[in-house]
Amino acid sequence: MLVSVVIPVYNEKENIENLVQQLNQYFEKEKRFSSEVIFVNDGSTDETLEKIKESKHQHYTYKIISFSRNFGSHAALRAGIFEAKGDYITFMYADLQDPLSLISRLYEELECKKVEICWAFRNSTMASKTEKFFSSAYASLMRKYAVPNFPKKGFDVVMFSQKIKVCLDKNLENNSSVFIQILSLGFKQTNIFYDKQDRILGKSKWTLPKKIKLLIDSFVAFSFAPIRLVSFIGVLLFLLGILWSGYIILRKIFFDDLTSGWPALVSILMVGFGITNISLGIIAEYLWRTLDASRQRPVFIIDEILEEVQDLQNLPNLQELKPDRDILTKVK
Repeated sequence: MLVSVVIPVYNEKENIENLVQQLNQYFEKEKRFSSEVIFVNDGSTDETLEKIKESKHQHYTYKIISFSRNFGSHAALRAGIFEAKGDYITFMYADLQDPLSLISRLYEELECKKVEICWAFRNSTMASKTEKFFSSAYASLMRKYAVPNFPKKGFDVVMFSQKIKVCLDKNLENNSSVFIQILSLGFKQTNIFYDKQDRILGKSKWTLPKKIKLLIDSFVAFSFAPIRLVSFIGVLLFLLGILWSGYIILRKIFFDDLTSGWPALVSILMVGFGITNISLGIIAEYLWRTLDASRQRPVFIIDEILEEVQDLQNLPNLQELKPDRDILTKVK
């Protein structure tokens, strides 16, 4: 059994020595499976690539993929998945905030429960209260508007089978989250929990702009909620405009106490903006469907097919066929 470990790296020269040392120590003790480590250099501008090349890699086979420029961690993970040869594939990171012991735990869970995907959900993190708040808010929005089974405390590590790799390789999406794509595939899944550790060396490259981009990518790629919000605002403004128009007309008829000009202008603006937003929402719906079609995501994904095969060779007469002679065969 071969396990591929994809490690994206970007300006992590401080962590490479410790990372390789920990990998050597870990895989020297792990005898249940052989291992392949795929380092994906995401356009590092420091000595990260040189340090990986110069390091002594023992007790595991390795491969180095180097990008021409910085494309982002999700692009790096996709490249690693595409080149992976393992029966199971997982992710690790140079800062080792996610312990290497997760690889064995995920492997055991997949082998024991015979599922295609196993997630490592964060039980606790060393993040600040502000980061935890935004992370919780992001998870809540994703569960409500995009992926119902999105975990409450997020995730950074997953292990999956070759079946999932085939699906991902056929649908290489740009400006999208590989984690949410895996989560949305379906298939039989399970999970474990772990405590995320504090970073020892270097500075996190997971900056605020990257977090905002992930938020936008997640909703644009996996949810139509922003488009529906435009339509909802349009309908709301239109209804309020109609009610306001009725109000000022009645006030004019019965009381005639409104200043001329601004009430009618407000009425026109509300109705006008409402109609405009409704029109934009309709146009956006068509654009969304065009975008969805251009991604060429599969309409459905088949996990397995059970086909009834009758053993006719040993039967002298088809009329004598009995139900207990039928065979269910799995078509892969």
